[in-house]
Amino acid sequence: MQVVLAVSLGGGLGALARYAVSLAIPSIWGTFGVNALGCLLIGILMGLQTEPTRPGHRLTRPFLGVGVLGGFTTFSTYTVQGLELTFGPAVLYLAATLVAAMIAVTAGILIGRRFA
Repeated sequence: MQVVLAVSLGGGLGALARYAVSLAIPSIWGTFGVNALGCLLIGILMGLQTEPTRPGHRLTRPFLGVGVLGGFTTFSTYTVQGLELTFGPAVLYLAATLVAAMIAVTAGILIGRRFA
């Protein structure tokens, strides 16, 4: 039950943060930025949490990783926005987001491991 509560609370906080970004940057670039930043932060969290010398609290990953950052990132909106674009820009946007996400999560893992 503690894990469910941690994920729920974190998810609500992450969704509120994403909503704030969507108000400040109401375009595909806001979604792109949220997803890239979220992937970087997830990578950092996982890099820190997977080091055996620093396991952390058992609710850290459910609260921050699944909850806050899961609620913050928005790949469903990314998909809908991609479908709303014409073919060329859609392919560019969808591919650029995936590439940025992979680079961000990889960089995040390296940063997290470095600081662990």
